[in-house]
Amino acid sequence: MILSHLNQIDQDSAALAPALQKALAYLKATDFSNVKPGQFAIDGDRLYGMLNEYQTEPKNQRRPEAHRNHIDVQYMVSGEELIGCARLVEGLTVLEDRLADRDVIHYADVPNETDLLMSAGMYAIFFPWDVHRPNCAIGAPTSVRKVVLKLAVQTLQGSD
Repeated sequence: MILSHLNQIDQDSAALAPALQKALAYLKATDFSNVKPGQFAIDGDRLYGMLNEYQTEPKNQRRPEAHRNHIDVQYMVSGEELIGCARLVEGLTVLEDRLADRDVIHYADVPNETDLLMSAGMYAIFFPWDVHRPNCAIGAPTSVRKVVLKLAVQTLQGSD
């Protein structure tokens, strides 16, 4: 898991694989104020995004999740939220396994979860070995506008 801010992208990119650099460059170059909610294409199945607008919810109402084939790059356009994060470990109780059709698996709970506080301009990168619990309220529920880029894991193994 990586947590940073848009104004640090140039420094962060130097330490990242080219495919992740491409995802961050897209965030930096795009004005999301005019983008409508929904899914959008960037580089076919290799990199695509979703702009989401929603109300955060109490943490105990959100389910921890992980992905096998995609890395999440979550960028907070406006608002704030808490995202729980923990290492993927053996023995977690699975609530719903949709890896085959949606590349997501939800868990009942995870041990040693750390809370990340996300505000406008911040981004977090979640790898397949990171369980994350997004969309959680910091105190009272609030409106959020967030971009989630989905980067295919296989792109890290290529020469992007």
